[in-house]
Amino acid sequence: MHYRYIIYSEKRDNYYSGQTKNVDNRVDKHNKGHSLATRGGEPWKLKKVIEFEIKSEAIKAENWIKRMKSH
Repeated sequence: MHYRYIIYSEKRDNYYSGQTKNVDNRVDKHNKGHSLATRGGEPWKLKKVIEFEIKSEAIKAENWIKRMKSH
């Protein structure tokens, strides 16, 4: 399974969307500063998880989410 997740930083008042096979591990990495895109926004809080059977579906969802946030 692949997961699309959305996390939120109160410090930045910002949402971030990503995809992974292990949501808990990935959010933990965001909170430890392993991602340049989210570094400095700690603590990140998990807001939404969507499950997909295949990775390509999760990537399509990411593209849709990113298009929507610019509207």
